Amino acid sequence: MVAKGLSVILVSSELPEVLGLADRVVVMHHGHVKNVFERAQCTPELVVAAASGLDLPAGEAA
Repeated sequence: MVAKGLSVILVSSELPEVLGLADRVVVMHHGHVKNVFERAQCTPELVVAAASGLDLPAGEAA
């Protein structure tokens, strides 16, 4: 589907799966979008920090 230009939404709590498959990662905290990361800038540490509700310094979050 992606090869045809369509979007695929993957919902997972498995971080290795998300980082291995996603081009963009949207992190939610308490039901709200906390951060959006492009794959090139996305690290496990940033995802966990965002999912924990931490405010990330400018430049570390999209």
